[in-house]
Amino acid sequence: MTLRKFAGLGALLSLVMPGLAMAADEVAAPVLNSGDTAWMLTSTALVLFMTIPGLALFYGGMVRSKNILSVMMQCFAITGLISILWVIYGYSIAFDTTGMEQGVVNFNSFFGGLGKAFLAGVTPASVTGPAALFPEAVFITFQMTFAIITPALIVGAFAERMKFSAMLIFMGVWFTLVYAPIAHMVWSGNGGLMWDWGVLDFAGGTVVHINAGIAGLVACLVLGKRKGFPTTPMAPHNLGYTLMGAAMLWVGWFGFNAGSAAAANGTAGMAMLVTQIATAAAALGWMFAEWITHGKPSALGIASGVVAGLVAITPAAGTVGPMGALVIGLAAGVVCFFCATSLKRKLGYDDSLDAFGVHGIGGILGAILTGVFAAPSLGGFGTVTDIAAQVWIQCKGVGFTVIYTAIVTFIILKVLDAVMGLRVTEEEEAVGLDLAQHNERGYNL
Repeated sequence: MTLRKFAGLGALLSLVMPGLAMAADEVAAPVLNSGDTAWMLTSTALVLFMTIPGLALFYGGMVRSKNILSVMMQCFAITGLISILWVIYGYSIAFDTTGMEQGVVNFNSFFGGLGKAFLAGVTPASVTGPAALFPEAVFITFQMTFAIITPALIVGAFAERMKFSAMLIFMGVWFTLVYAPIAHMVWSGNGGLMWDWGVLDFAGGTVVHINAGIAGLVACLVLGKRKGFPTTPMAPHNLGYTLMGAAMLWVGWFGFNAGSAAAANGTAGMAMLVTQIATAAAALGWMFAEWITHGKPSALGIASGVVAGLVAITPAAGTVGPMGALVIGLAAGVVCFFCATSLKRKLGYDDSLDAFGVHGIGGILGAILTGVFAAPSLGGFGTVTDIAAQVWIQCKGVGFTVIYTAIVTFIILKVLDAVMGLRVTEEEEAVGLDLAQHNERGYNL
């Protein structure tokens, strides 16, 4: 009887144990959060909306009518090119953490490995996020939209004079050697150079805006001024497009900033609020600065102020409070106004659509002020206890990005200029890039 009891117990265990093991596996397996997933899907669409059609319209309205299609074409082509490069190796360079160790500076502190090249291992079941609550495929696409808009922003600095073929190659190489490594250093986690420094960049003040702004400044200096600048009038041909584009950027930026919380939570909600406050303050700051200086407020001015505020709040969106956002926005509107007008005229560089004056300066200002207003003592929600120390860390991050981006961008451009040339001919520039580069006209009368 005893043997039969043990045999019966063994049979029972053989039936129960697999079920227990399966139950344990089910408990251990991450469970997708449908709310977080839905928010990240929405945010991804909003950020893509910022480039096409938002940035395409914003920039397209500011150039002369003979170049509108060239600018829009560049935005669309960059969207296609960077999407493919991101899938092949960009995501891996930016976010593969192989070989990284907190506090240790090595090659992988600057460049991610290739373990995720061609999105190896990514399946519908792959998850990511603060608590692994939404699909990795969504995170990949969300970060892809950031990688798309960053080189597209550079277009504004050299608009109306760069060859389309040279632009494509420049953007591909720049994305590989500048954008993806900077994103890795800032956002990849423990072992990333600027991550370990403690640089605060919630949604891309360093990775996106300083990066693009500095690259734009270098590009416009290397290519030289447009024919006739600054004596020939080069007024925007359709400010209606520019205002519509600015409005799309304003709306899309909620995905940019609030989406960077990677969850539908309180941080996302506060990021949305401070984004609205800073943008409104910057729009008014630019408008009143221009009104006082030039006697009248302009539509182009308020649209530019909107973007300046969006740029400046980007690094701070996850850590500053409402009043900090108000200060950052006002400062960005006023400072970017003077840099995009007085400073540009004084120094004489031809930053066609103020990519440096708005994104470069706005990004630098926002990054530094993040170190101030992230402190709880000033209404922030970060962990900053020593404001001076954090500001120094922010300045280190800004300084490194400026130097790295400027040097590498300059080398890329000079090599391309020597190999294939960067500029269109004077005749093509006079005719306009729409006809010269694409054999089309934006307007057929």
